[in-house]
Amino acid sequence: MRAGTGRSAAPERGGGADLVGVLLLGACAGWALITAAGREARPEGVLLAVLAVAAGYALGRISGGLVPVAAATAAALTGLVLAYVSRDGVPGATVDPLPGHIGVSAALPALAAGAACCGAWAARTAASRLALRLLAAGCAGTALALGSAAGCAASLGVLLCSLAAARMRHRALALAGLAAVAALVAVGSVAVAEDVLPDGLTVALEGQLTPERVLLWRDAVDLTEDNPLRGTGPDRFGGLSPTAQRSAPAAGKPHSALFQQASEEGLVGAALLVSTYGWVLYGLWRSPRATEAVLTAGASLTALAALACIGNALSFTPVTMGAGLLAGLATARPAGDGPLEREKNLDVVRTGG
Repeated sequence: MRAGTGRSAAPERGGGADLVGVLLLGACAGWALITAAGREARPEGVLLAVLAVAAGYALGRISGGLVPVAAATAAALTGLVLAYVSRDGVPGATVDPLPGHIGVSAALPALAAGAACCGAWAARTAASRLALRLLAAGCAGTALALGSAAGCAASLGVLLCSLAAARMRHRALALAGLAAVAALVAVGSVAVAEDVLPDGLTVALEGQLTPERVLLWRDAVDLTEDNPLRGTGPDRFGGLSPTAQRSAPAAGKPHSALFQQASEEGLVGAALLVSTYGWVLYGLWRSPRATEAVLTAGASLTALAALACIGNALSFTPVTMGAGLLAGLATARPAGDGPLEREKNLDVVRTGG
């Protein structure tokens, strides 16, 4: 994740991304309070998620600037440990109980794989790089051992994207491709909920997602249509969804961050959630880190975005904090990277070296 030289280095273009992030996270917290006003709603969960992202991002920026390899390695190992012990009741990290769960056991290994691969790109020796990539492969094995095929696939996908990033010359194009992947998953989930897909495809997807999850999504769509602006209020989906009331494993959640935001905080809340992902990609585009590390983090966070569209991943504090931490690691300015060094990087990029 060091700035490096050559085509993989990109100068940071001011502090605009940080300002956007502050305003956006503040808007997320403020809108949660607005949608909760005058209702028996509980915005604490949203506020905690915003705080976790901000704290993780700050920690990532600080540690990533000082000890990028050690910080990335520690983040990856911590993520794996939390994923493994989550089934024993780590606070805020209980495994999603729905059949075919796509929760913390999928999200944390994907984030851990991203951190390990980012650390590999910052490492100075071949042995260190190999060890960290083996750790990333171990993340996939951990997810599989936890019974999460989605987490295994996501972790392997992050590792493969990280290796392929060495051949990418333009980070903007690659980040746009990652955004398109996340958008495709989001649009696909909405299409399933709206029941606009061909019957055969709908049946196949429902078999993977489980019919109960699809019914929860359709309840969320109905609630959003009834309350398109302010939604029903934070943490009120469980009391208003007929499917959630009949199903104890649903735990009062639609098991999709996108549908949860839309139903509880209206279309504005959903737009803020999508904008947060956009801000992360924007920050990665402006990052002074090597393009390989930037695209690795982008792939990991895109995997999380996809998992959050079809699962309950963002309902867990370790996941939201881990996402902020990885984003911070991938956008941290290396220690000693002053104006002279950034100007040298800029000259390298301009000359196409």
